[in-house]
Amino acid sequence: MKLSKQEVEKIAKLSRLELSDKEKEKFANQLSDVLNYVEKLKEVDTENVEITAQVTGLENVYRDDKMEQCDFQRELIKQAAETEEDLIKTKSVF
Repeated sequence: MKLSKQEVEKIAKLSRLELSDKEKEKFANQLSDVLNYVEKLKEVDTENVEITAQVTGLENVYRDDKMEQCDFQRELIKQAAETEEDLIKTKSVF
C-alpha cells in the first residue's frame, strides 16, 4: 500500500505537524513500508497460538500494602509549622 503525498499531508494536519516537502516524501515511503509489513503480518496463521500478555515468566514482584500503627503521630504533628485539629496545614497547591 503506497501512501500519497496528500494522505501524508492529511495525517500531518491531524497530528498538527508541519512537514517540509522532503519530509512528506520521506514519511510517505516510511509509512507505506510500515503498512506493507502489517499486511504481511495479517497473513500469519495464529489459529492455534495461545494468548499471552508477556513471555518472560515473571510474576508480580510487588509486596502487598500493609498498614502499620503509628505510635508517635501526635509528636509528628507537633513538629509541623502549622496545624489544625490534629492535622498538618500546608499551602494550597492550586
